[in-house]
Amino acid sequence: MRQIIFDTETTGLEAAQGHRIIEIGAVELVNRRLTGRTFQRYLNPERPIDAGAQAVHGLSLEFLSTQPKFADIVEELVEFISGAELVIHNAPFDVGFIDHEFGRLPPPQRLLSDLCTVLDTLVLARQAHPGQRNSLDALCKRYNVDNSGRDLHGSLLDARILAEVYLAMTGGQGALTLQSEAAREADTSRQGRSRRTPLVVDIPIVRASTDELAEHEQMLDRITKQSKGKCLFRAPPPEPQA
Repeated sequence: MRQIIFDTETTGLEAAQGHRIIEIGAVELVNRRLTGRTFQRYLNPERPIDAGAQAVHGLSLEFLSTQPKFADIVEELVEFISGAELVIHNAPFDVGFIDHEFGRLPPPQRLLSDLCTVLDTLVLARQAHPGQRNSLDALCKRYNVDNSGRDLHGSLLDARILAEVYLAMTGGQGALTLQSEAAREADTSRQGRSRRTPLVVDIPIVRASTDELAEHEQMLDRITKQSKGKCLFRAPPPEPQA
């Protein structure tokens, strides 16, 4: 199964208000393993960046004005994502922006749904943790994913972090520094040997003292009296012989 963990940064929050994508980042998973293939592009938005958005990602218009436009990289993007399942946190946001960018291009018109299926990890997180905070930072804390380098948002960095969160959230495979085949085989061999080795534990036997036994009998007497002879902790007296 081929999945693309996908993220964008934008000039603002609303594509309908003319905001544009300024960065795309993506990493590839095949059968839940990182392949090492990534896609990352900065884009010239050809418009100002909201101050609030720039405070989040730190990308300036001065820097972005030297980068390619979306139309210049769209075929590379389409080739990278086509046929995959896109894994996105808060998918409607990114899908809306990509479709908006597609809509600015000459015909034939495309939609992201024509190229890929989409899995929204925010929906998954809300199902798994209802009533809790499910931002990417909150999920990193919940699943012990290191996001200490995320002072500013960046699409490729966020895609890599989301990949680790997604694997941890959906199957317990949170560590992306995957072992080599030899190491995994060695671990399996060690685990197999440990299962076959009998466990020998020296358990001390502590016997009750005479005083403790006497106190125990006194307690049973009280229980027997209060239960009218129905104390379960004391064997009933033997029936008389005929």
